[in-house]
Amino acid sequence: MSDPTHRPGRLGIGVVGAGKVGAVLGAALRAAGHAVVGASAVSEASRERAAALLPDVPVLEVPDVVRRAELVLLAVPDDELPGLVQGLADAGLWQAGQLVVHTAGRWGTDVLEPARRAGAIPLAIHPAMTFTGLSLDLARLNDCSFGVTAPAPVLPIAQALVVEMGAEPVVVAEADRGLYHAALAHAANHAMTLTGQSAQVLREIGVARPERVLGPLLRASLDNALAAGERALTGPVARGDAGTVAAHRRALDEYARGHAGDDVLLAYLDLARVTARRALDRGLLERSRYDAVLAALELTGAPGGPDPRPADGEDTP
Repeated sequence: MSDPTHRPGRLGIGVVGAGKVGAVLGAALRAAGHAVVGASAVSEASRERAAALLPDVPVLEVPDVVRRAELVLLAVPDDELPGLVQGLADAGLWQAGQLVVHTAGRWGTDVLEPARRAGAIPLAIHPAMTFTGLSLDLARLNDCSFGVTAPAPVLPIAQALVVEMGAEPVVVAEADRGLYHAALAHAANHAMTLTGQSAQVLREIGVARPERVLGPLLRASLDNALAAGERALTGPVARGDAGTVAAHRRALDEYARGHAGDDVLLAYLDLARVTARRALDRGLLERSRYDAVLAALELTGAPGGPDPRPADGEDTP
């Protein structure tokens, strides 16, 4: 293949925010043949990251990065983005025809309106991936999707940038960006919380390496959920095993009394109720068993003994 730097349409890219996301995406675009003409990096960690992933790229102040770039990549925290865009507009730094791309999940392109009024072209590309800020993230982009939002005439530009990085663009409407980002955060962040809670409980009952116990279970559960959806749901709540659910409630009540805070108990109760409701709505759980599970969660008329049905061993836990 020809040298990518010799392909037509190569851009001078400025990275505002050489954090874990900005440095990696800058490196990916550089590998696609674009020239990274400057990067801003405030913290020592960001400077080290820029040196590792964007060698020989000058570290500049934000205004200088914007002045040099044909494409400005804004990789800053979601809450900082509006003020940054407006501040650069107030300083008269946006240029007509300049591509302005942000990576925030929450926002579409409306947040870039101050740049658009100056003649810039607004694009939003959000990677649905967690980043380490290391070179291994570059390979992970090949399995990654980006939520892409842009005005229709320039949407192909945003999609092309994502494809150049080896990822898959998924178009998200401006009005849907909030729900899009909430869905991703709900899955990724709350899975982290639940895993941490489970590991904590196992560790405190003497399991030396809870990750060895949880790893195969969680990986299989995720694979099954992605392949078969909620048809793959297993466990005592989905089976309507009210006696087991009541036993869980009692054990977690006791655990909560012995620890500062009851977040594990509260998370279990809330998610068990939601799981039961979704199993009922999808025809996976009979109404009588659903009612028994809710009673068990409240310890109101809940059965205390084992489930009366014979165990078939077809699914755990």
